[in-house]
Amino acid sequence: MRSDCIVCGSKRLETIVDLGMHPFADTFISEARLSEPDLVYWLACDLCLDCGQIQTKCITNPEDRYCRHDYSYTSSNSAFSRKHWKAYAAAVTEQVGLRQGAFVVEVGSNDGFLLEQFRTSGARVLGVDASPFMAHLAQEQEVDTLVGLFGPEISNQIRKEYGCADLIVANNVFNHANDVVGFAEAARELLSENGTFVFELPYWCIGLRDGRFDQIYHEHVSYFTATSARKLLDTAGLAIVHIEAVDYHGGSLRVFAKRKEYVTHSCATVDRMVEEEQKAETFAPARYREFMNSIYMQRDRFLESLYHMKCAGIPIIGVGAAAKGNTFLNFYNLDSTVIDCVTDSSKYKQGKFTPGTRIPIRGDDVFKAYDQVAALILSWNLTGTLKENLLGLNPRIQFLVP
Repeated sequence: MRSDCIVCGSKRLETIVDLGMHPFADTFISEARLSEPDLVYWLACDLCLDCGQIQTKCITNPEDRYCRHDYSYTSSNSAFSRKHWKAYAAAVTEQVGLRQGAFVVEVGSNDGFLLEQFRTSGARVLGVDASPFMAHLAQEQEVDTLVGLFGPEISNQIRKEYGCADLIVANNVFNHANDVVGFAEAARELLSENGTFVFELPYWCIGLRDGRFDQIYHEHVSYFTATSARKLLDTAGLAIVHIEAVDYHGGSLRVFAKRKEYVTHSCATVDRMVEEEQKAETFAPARYREFMNSIYMQRDRFLESLYHMKCAGIPIIGVGAAAKGNTFLNFYNLDSTVIDCVTDSSKYKQGKFTPGTRIPIRGDDVFKAYDQVAALILSWNLTGTLKENLLGLNPRIQFLVP
């Protein structure tokens, strides 16, 4: 259990979220390993009353999170994701003024799709990923990838063998680090004098505002706000030069930072966002008592309607084998005795089973076999696209979007 804030070291921590016991949400189980028990930990978050850091209570092993089973999420998984990462590469290139031949390092490079976009634009690229399976997929696309957890050791290795980076990108991975300050310090040491560190990850304030809890899982160690990002980066010798909220994963923060000694002006946008977070009582423990009561009531009401449907003999199929879906399924106690299967477009997930709940994962074509069926949308950020695609397969689907 964490007893200190991983950013400022304070012991003034207060538990604000408690979702019970959960397995790793981003792990999918092969049929051959169905009988193996899941690693299950208390899924709860603490708020640092001194600096505003929000972090999981339990310490988990990254090797267990990413290597115990083959990691299944790929950046190029869907047309929606591919479109986002292509637009991301173009926007970041323009924002930082990336020149031809610049050296770009991606931490959490996954299957190498994003680095391919930078390489196509003339950059020299290198990936770092904790998953040997993902690194293998990237190497098949001729994207050089180092296998390991990013930190001082890998940062030093890259600097010695490849030189300093003009751009370091870390999307939906910075928040996975057990030592988040060490991660940021390693990025700082790897940057060239005018280099930029860019990261994108779920924006905590949007989930809080909308009453969403399903982006909380063990892989996410830290939960970012503009306030916590500024404090963390300052501790590591970095300063924010640009920050924005983007519409990905239902609302994400995209942050641009440089070495602090080369930044002469404060970022007005981050000042405004910090003020807005204070007004929204983001760091007030009482706000979270309301939040937890709300999601408990929402769960109870939804389960009542779902079980009425189940008792009427209507099959229920989950849509989207995503980490957020697994947090939802485990918190709602919906397993394979209730949900017939979960569908997903990824070939790396089909044929596997959800963690904890052991629901089989299939392709969307299963919907064709039913005269009457309900679809439980788990990847809620893709609801519009998913509904359109599924109704093309079966116009009689009833949709459940809790």
